[in-house]
Amino acid sequence: MAASGIGGRLVALPLAWLAGVALQLQQSELWLLDAYVLVLASAALAVEVTVLARRALAARAFARRAVALVGVVGALAAGFAASGWQAKLRLADSLPSALEGQDIVVTGVVASLPQQGPSGLRFRFAIEEGGAPAGVPPLLALGWYAGFHEDAALVQPRAALRAGQRWRLTVRLRQPHGNPHGFDYELALLEQGVRATGYVRDAPATLLDTAAGYPVERLRQRVRDAIYSHVADRRVAGVLAALAIGDQGAIERDDWDLFRNTGVAHLMSISGLHVTVFAWLAGLAVGAAWRLSMRAMLRLPAPTAAQAGGLIAATAYAFFAGWGVPSQRTIWMLATVTLLRVAGLRWPWALVLLVAAFVVTLFDPWALTQPGFWLSFMAVGLLMASSTATTALSDAATDVTTGWRSWPARFVAASRGGLRTQVIATPA
Repeated sequence: MAASGIGGRLVALPLAWLAGVALQLQQSELWLLDAYVLVLASAALAVEVTVLARRALAARAFARRAVALVGVVGALAAGFAASGWQAKLRLADSLPSALEGQDIVVTGVVASLPQQGPSGLRFRFAIEEGGAPAGVPPLLALGWYAGFHEDAALVQPRAALRAGQRWRLTVRLRQPHGNPHGFDYELALLEQGVRATGYVRDAPATLLDTAAGYPVERLRQRVRDAIYSHVADRRVAGVLAALAIGDQGAIERDDWDLFRNTGVAHLMSISGLHVTVFAWLAGLAVGAAWRLSMRAMLRLPAPTAAQAGGLIAATAYAFFAGWGVPSQRTIWMLATVTLLRVAGLRWPWALVLLVAAFVVTLFDPWALTQPGFWLSFMAVGLLMASSTATTALSDAATDVTTGWRSWPARFVAASRGGLRTQVIATPA
């Protein structure tokens, strides 16, 4: 109860942080980096003074309210300054205008799975230290086109292009631009740390090393190649690759249209739902295995081991699925909830949700501009607020007092909880 009371009084701090992040996102022009650092240092000092003063003024209600107000203002300033600081650093990697449209020789590593399209390949290219002229961003989004594409090269894209390879390429770059009336491509690239796009030019391209880095991407490449080699139907292979390793680019455009029209497109993209379900299943497996060893349970309680195991497995799965922005947000949320539970803090569900939002925006302040952020948090909030559905599902998942005979009852309870969840989430 004490933890719950403390948690209720702390709701204002993450709310103020989020308000500060939202305020910074409205800036039409960024300040100098030193200004954000100064505001952030002042905010940290205000929060520290708040903590010390509340302890000294425990018996004085008016003084405690004034100190709490200082803490809220400090949290708002911290959110504003931290977001501006990140934006300033990210934009510092922008491609200089003088380098746009110029042929540039770059050396680096293929940092993602090459995406095969009708006109060529698209991939991320990580520039090595000293591998490009000054001013070229460290991560590029490149295309190697052929055929009738407007940026097509006379030299066909190399079929040997694989993730993790080191290449020397001649490229032509430009600053990323978004569509003000559609998908904000520039914002999406900003979140991913990509500050320039371009394409490979008609010049000799040299393969320098076949395994220079990015071992996870190389593993994903091998899995995708294995799927393509064993599944004759290219369309089916693309769907399998999307579900197995998060390679949505492997799905044909006609299939995407079909999935969108039937309302199942979200099932083809590795998102927070997939990562959360994987964490839950992994947690159940780790918990069941942990209970088989008395020594293990004496060292660490089975529920704690299950939560930690689920988080670790979900993180590994998110990396294997490409470590996309939605997966990253889900991992931060799961990590926050897991750490709170392991620490024995039983805060109100609203505070837990707000703390998770604080952690997400700490790493990715631009998440507030994404519909997926709001949809995810609103859905989770509604489910957490519905104690009936969550209690049934939690009881079915965490009941460890009975043996194998309880499985039918637990299955029925889980099914009922899942049905309640759908009844709540679907209309909302």
